[in-house]
Amino acid sequence: MTTHIRLTDLTVRLAETSLVTAPFHLADGARLDSYFDEYRLAADPDLLRDTAAAMAALVPDETQLLAGIELGGVPLAVALSAATGLPAVFLRRRPKGYGSRRQIEGAAFTGRRTVLVDDVVRSGGQLLAMARILRIAGAPVSDALCVLERPLGGRTLLAEHNVTLRSLLTEADLSEASRRGDPL
Repeated sequence: MTTHIRLTDLTVRLAETSLVTAPFHLADGARLDSYFDEYRLAADPDLLRDTAAAMAALVPDETQLLAGIELGGVPLAVALSAATGLPAVFLRRRPKGYGSRRQIEGAAFTGRRTVLVDDVVRSGGQLLAMARILRIAGAPVSDALCVLERPLGGRTLLAEHNVTLRSLLTEADLSEASRRGDPL
């Protein structure tokens, strides 16, 4: 197993596997001509492991806990937890309607410096909502990690609420890699 992955090679692999050129409709009704399919990333164990290894370098030193956001952030948080040795929690958009009825599952989180983990950041609204939930529950959040950042205002919104976004790739990186790699 290789622990040092060249980011340019990883970017090409991510583009080949997860960049889909097809119409995609966002929850707000907007339409994209291509999208990042996080399920293709999560379904490829080698690519998921290598992506988590690359993302591990983005985790701030003072981090005590990773928080994977339903659904795309959960496999990333699990893989990143394995890569870093940090414990993880998993966040639902709404509390579970049965069983534990929890919104936050996993490791103990109160008082632990927590980093949010998600696949793609667009407007930042979902990450901000999850940061608020964790903060109210007693977990300080000052950073968020993602695989792909789309330039739709997420970084700015998060910064306005004292959350620093650290992205492995930007939309431009992924587009350039798809041109360098084999045709999709």
